[in-house]
Formats: sequence, structure tokens, C-alpha cells
Amino acid sequence: MRKLLLIVTNVDKYASGLPTGLWLSELTHIYHKAKDKNWNITIASPKGGHVPIDPESLKPLVLDKISKDYYKDPIFMDELNHSKNLYEVINDSFDCVYLAGGHATMYDFPDDENIQKIIRKQYESRKMVAAICHGVGGLLNVKLNNVEYLIKGKSITGFDWFEETIARRKQEVPFNLEAAIKERGANLKKAFIPMTSNVVVDGNLITGQNPFSSKEMAKVVVEELEKI
Repeated sequence: MRKLLLIVTNVDKYASGLPTGLWLSELTHIYHKAKDKNWNITIASPKGGHVPIDPESLKPLVLDKISKDYYKDPIFMDELNHSKNLYEVINDSFDCVYLAGGHATMYDFPDDENIQKIIRKQYESRKMVAAICHGVGGLLNVKLNNVEYLIKGKSITGFDWFEETIARRKQEVPFNLEAAIKERGANLKKAFIPMTSNVVVDGNLITGQNPFSSKEMAKVVVEELEKI
């Protein structure tokens, strides 16, 4: 049985006060696939406890059936809102550590030392590290034991600056994720058409570009885990 650690945000607002949070589909699709396999799933967050959901991710145009069903499922929602604190799982072993996105993660993922320790240990143990959309921000400041940034020289993807324009969030976000990824020396691979699915695999590092990559991301993560 595979063990997955799904890391989510605790932040519910931009600096301006506009609501944000977890982008629901970026968690539900991987959760659903893993549940189907009867794999062991742990949901954790930097502070533990309540996980706010970005209201934008609940709008009819983006709320797919899987996400809608989980949002209505009291057992899942209870699990989500009793997320473990990262320090409770820092010494546990997982087959995959997955960073779910949502703009909120730009506030609590990049500088979280527990996330950095967990990701470093996972990656250097040659185990899978996965991140989607703004969750990729959680990889930015992870340094390996050779003091190089983990993403330096790696092919990865993440929510790009043009997509922030489409999402009308350029004035809200605390930094430009695309620019930050490039500053770290990573090779950013974008979808040919913005806001379409794009998943990039570079060894044991898997990244997804945006919420529309949620389904493919879950599929690729599961397929790669089954190869091991």
C-alpha cells in the first residue's frame, strides 16, 4: 500500500482581504485516485486544523463532479478541516509528498521550514515529490544538502504570469511565481494554450501547471507510483 502526504494551505485571505484558500480540485482528484487504490492518505497543513477553500474554485464553471461530490461529503470535509500539523508528520515516511495549490499557498508554503525539510528528505531519498499550480511555490526555497536549490536545472511547470492576468490576480499575489521559478534556474515548461492541462515529469519530481491539470496530474502521479 502506497502512502501519500497531501499538503494544503491554512491561509484564507490575500493581503488585501480578498478571500482565497485551497483550490479544491487540486486536492480532490489526487485524493480520489488514491482512495480508489485503497492507499493511505494523510492531509496536513503548516498550522494543522481548518483548511479554507477558495470560493473561486467552487464556481459552477470550474467545479467538476468529483470535486462537487467531495465538497458535499461530510466525512471528507471533516478530514480536511482536521488536517494534521506538518510537525506531526515530519519524521514519517511517504511514497509521495504532494503540494496542492490555490493562491493562498503563496503566503504559507515558500518559507515554511517544515515543508522544506519534508521535501528535501523526500527528494534526496529518491521518492516522489509532486506540486501543482501555486503549490509549486512550496518548492522555490527548498535547498538540497549540496546547498543548490532543488528546482535548479529541473524541468518544471506552475501557474504562469499570463494565467495570473486571465485570473485577474496580478494585483493581489505577493510575488510573480513564473519569475521566481526562472530566478531559481529551473526550466519552466508552459502549456501551449494558457489554462489548459500541462504536467511535467523530471525524474522523481512531478509538477502541474494550473487547476485544469488536476485530473491529468492525479493520473500521472498514480501511474508513476505504480511503476516503483
